[in-house]
Amino acid sequence: MAAINKVVIPVDFSSNMDKVVDYAMSIADKLGAKVLFFHVVNDFKGYDMMLVHPSFMGMTKDLELQAEERITGLVKDYEQREKGVSGNVIVGDAADEIINYAKLERADMIIIGTHGSKGLERVLMGSTAERVVKKAPCPVLVFNPFT
Repeated sequence: MAAINKVVIPVDFSSNMDKVVDYAMSIADKLGAKVLFFHVVNDFKGYDMMLVHPSFMGMTKDLELQAEERITGLVKDYEQREKGVSGNVIVGDAADEIINYAKLERADMIIIGTHGSKGLERVLMGSTAERVVKKAPCPVLVFNPFT
C-alpha cells in the first residue's frame, strides 16, 4: 500500500463540519499524515445576472474574509499535531477547486463529508462529494456525518 503523507480535508463550516473534521483527523492521525484543510467560497458564476444588487460584488469578498478567519481558527485548534496542519481558502466551484488543490499539493487522499442530499435537491444542486470522487487524482474517503 502506498504511503499516505498528505490528506486534504475540505470544510464547509456547516453544522456537521465538526463531525467530519473529528473523523478525518482521527484517520489522518492513524496514517501519520499532514492535514490540509481547504474551504471554497462559491463564486456565484451564472448567478450574477440574477443578483443585480450593488452589494453583490462585495459579498464574495466578505465571505472569503470570514472563511479565512474560520480556517485560521481551525488550523490553530490542531497546530500541535506532529505531522502538521495548514489551511487554505479559495473562491470558485467547490468540486473543481478541491480537485485542483489536491493535484497542486500532491495529496495522497481526500476525506470529504457529504450533505446527504436526495431527490430533487441533488438533481438541482449536484453533489460536490460525488464530483470529487469521480475526478480526484487520489483516493477519496466520503464520510456521512448524518449516520
